[in-house]
Amino acid sequence: MPLITCENASFAYEGHIVIDSLNLEVQSGEYLCIVGENGSGKSTLVKGLLNLLAPVHGKVVYGNGLQRNEVGYLPQRSEMQKDFPASVYEVVTSGCRSKSLFLTKDQKAKANEMIDLLGITKLKRRSFIELSGGQQQRALLARALCATKTALLLDEPVAGLDPLVTKEMYDIIQMLNQKQGLTIIMVSHDINAALRYADRILHMTHHKTFLGTPIEYRQSPLGMAFANANEGGGNDD
Repeated sequence: MPLITCENASFAYEGHIVIDSLNLEVQSGEYLCIVGENGSGKSTLVKGLLNLLAPVHGKVVYGNGLQRNEVGYLPQRSEMQKDFPASVYEVVTSGCRSKSLFLTKDQKAKANEMIDLLGITKLKRRSFIELSGGQQQRALLARALCATKTALLLDEPVAGLDPLVTKEMYDIIQMLNQKQGLTIIMVSHDINAALRYADRILHMTHHKTFLGTPIEYRQSPLGMAFANANEGGGNDD
């Protein structure tokens, strides 16, 4: 059974249909990249997959025991995140969902495991706002990992990072997919990264969608047009 399924799912924003009758199956362990034009519905789909926005038609189904609140989420970077007044450890442990005010032994162990995994152990007691952009993203990714054992949704995870740090982040995400077995769903404007890392690409437009392998995408009219339009970089929502 697929991990996440959209069955004829339609999502609306301010009363207007943004995504119409989307059919999508995300398999366990898959690396799916979502690309597309500004306003094509990528951010809306993210909210739908996170159960923050209910479909107006159709449904989103979670399989293989995945619960609606068990998808780890790394949102787009924001000024609020950059100025978050807490230590790295406090940021990471805030991803541990608990009804109690106190962390359990297992939650502390999970947080420390993710901190070690992402190579930020020496930064554990540092103030989050003192970190570089790449270090902050690692801390926020560790936070997202505390919330899941199965699936990770990343919204423009390398936006605003320099090329070296961008490569490091992509390597980390690939490691999480290939060695940790996490299902990765990544929204990106970086078409080259999508072609390099993804198992499949979902390209959303205002009128239609493409879903297929990177090879199929390269050969499709939509893929060729989008790649040419974004040579040398581009902007996206």
